[in-house]
Amino acid sequence: MELLILKILLPAIITFTLGVLLTPLLTHYLFKYQIWKKQGGKTTLSGETAHEFNRLKAESETKTPRMGGIVIWGSIVLAVGLLFILTKVTNIPFFADVFFLSRSQTWIPFSVLLIGALVGLLNDFYDVQHGGRGVRLSVRLLFISILAAFIGWWFYSKLGVTTIGIPFAEPLFVGIWLIPIFILLTNALYASGVIDGIDGLSGGVFGSIFIAYGGVAFIQSQYDLAAFCVMIAGAILAFLWFNIPPARFWMTETGSMALTLTLAVVVLMTDQLVGGYGLALLPIIGFLLVATVASNVIQVFSKKFFGRKVFRIAPLHHHFEAIGWPSYKVTMRYWIISMICAISGVILAAIL
Repeated sequence: MELLILKILLPAIITFTLGVLLTPLLTHYLFKYQIWKKQGGKTTLSGETAHEFNRLKAESETKTPRMGGIVIWGSIVLAVGLLFILTKVTNIPFFADVFFLSRSQTWIPFSVLLIGALVGLLNDFYDVQHGGRGVRLSVRLLFISILAAFIGWWFYSKLGVTTIGIPFAEPLFVGIWLIPIFILLTNALYASGVIDGIDGLSGGVFGSIFIAYGGVAFIQSQYDLAAFCVMIAGAILAFLWFNIPPARFWMTETGSMALTLTLAVVVLMTDQLVGGYGLALLPIIGFLLVATVASNVIQVFSKKFFGRKVFRIAPLHHHFEAIGWPSYKVTMRYWIISMICAISGVILAAIL
């Protein structure tokens, strides 16, 4: 049991340490080369000026560096590389025992993390270099859908996953429909990445979610996956160390795309692949992500069909800012809710 605990916690500690050490070097270059938008503000999906958003955030967009998500995936890559070298070079059994990268549990989510990080980095680069115009949303969604379709097909065809876990009931047979369901799930989680909108907010929320799914994977005896999820949480904590108000940098797409796409894979891997309920637990563990996407959908639907807004500004966390809540109050309350949801989800996973 002691070795198992070390397997779960040691990679996270290494990743956190490397992330904290990496950040000063990264931020030096982010400030040196002025990696931020040269003109703040944005437009809505309908092409109108986002007045409320611009009032709240336009000025800070031209002062705060982007691409802070590099801290997250960069520290993970360094930690994995370090553990791999120690495993292969030293021939010390301990390092082999705690090394968690395995074909059966972590190769797919680790690969997706890297792919999402690099595509997000490309978007951030264009965002900075071309006046806030990154890779077109339609192109990003097409890429995400193709990637999700391939992963969904892999789980269906190669791993034989044809059902979705339903708590307190028989698994729901979906067959080949697993593929479009996973495409929808991945796009929805990617859309939730807009929770990266207030200093410290997304880090606290995503950290709680990945720790929770690490707990779910541990309950399912997927120890490599549990170690990977907790490692991501360790990397997020390193990012959060520098992202609490006032933020030294923002996560932006290279972080949020990596995390949301990886989370989609983790959700699927903790479902019927091992007889679990990963998808059913998502609305609980990821309640704030669901609320973020839902607030955007409600806002767009209401404006289109009723000609009025439900929220002062969507997503929901900006609405709270718009009605007068200080940003730090929104962040801290979101952290509290995310921790409650994470604990509730793990407890439910343990009793199902």
